[in-house]
Amino acid sequence: MLKFHRLFVTIFLLSLLNCTHLNAQYAPPAEQPGSTAIHADSSVFVAWATSAILERGLVQINKPDLGFATFGNQEDALGAPDINVVSLGDVGQITLGFVNPIQNGHGADFAVFENSFSDTFLELAHVEVSSDGVNFVRFPSVSLTPAEVQVAGFGNLETTLIHNLAGKYRAYFGTPFDLNDIVSDLINLDSVTYIRIIDVVGTIDQMYGTYDAAGRLINDPWPTPFPSSGFDLDAVGVIHQAGNTGINEVAKQSFQVFPNPFVNRITFLTKSYESQQQILICDLLGNVVHSELLLSGQSYLDLGFLPKGLYQFIWKTNNNLQSAKLLKQ
Repeated sequence: MLKFHRLFVTIFLLSLLNCTHLNAQYAPPAEQPGSTAIHADSSVFVAWATSAILERGLVQINKPDLGFATFGNQEDALGAPDINVVSLGDVGQITLGFVNPIQNGHGADFAVFENSFSDTFLELAHVEVSSDGVNFVRFPSVSLTPAEVQVAGFGNLETTLIHNLAGKYRAYFGTPFDLNDIVSDLINLDSVTYIRIIDVVGTIDQMYGTYDAAGRLINDPWPTPFPSSGFDLDAVGVIHQAGNTGINEVAKQSFQVFPNPFVNRITFLTKSYESQQQILICDLLGNVVHSELLLSGQSYLDLGFLPKGLYQFIWKTNNNLQSAKLLKQ
């Protein structure tokens, strides 16, 4: 009888814990008591994204004949929020760079802005961070929205059931992210140089759906078969920044790379005397196709092995991050 009683108590406690988790209440909509939303005009923001590499997703993932999302362009994700957005499409993604690395401070370290017109019509996205442009680690997301019935294309979500997913708040209110939530040896939390935003496909069809960190299907408005399909990124604002010493004022004159277009060889000139300098070369899908350590001053890169096309050259040091596009003929 005693064993049965202990077993009953154990099952009851486990059930209680599970129910508590399923009914967890996260931060409410913007401007409500307890909300974590940060307005775009807040003085906490010290910088905004300065470079972007976009990989469009499909208008509707289960109907590839509809093609890719087309609304906006990657430059619309740079700078402060202005409602000029780039639509990612189903599973589309965009990788953003910053002049100075983001570092882990007290509380939220950056915020992501979407353009939702209300507190309930929410299009969501996963957020990942990287210190080297190669290894990305995802924030542990939570979606407690029931997945038995599909949220319609213009349906509604409850903000209190969503955590660590971009798009939680309406336009001009950023969803904050705290680097303390990341546990990984793959990145340096005091030197985050890239943020990647990946659209959540909100279908509850297990073949195409997206899952949160606990393996639950994320149910959000779907389908949205329009050129503006998927997550609409407006901006990413930095709250805690490494090397915030006014380097932004001289960033435009920090390096030169030529000729453009090039055939086989390029010349790279930099005024930086930092010992750790690296060039990353990415294709239009954001894949790193070549990386090389550089010396300060003048360097030459032989790139005859690259196929013809447009590439993004990302120059990074301990205190700087800049990019330029070059065409290989």
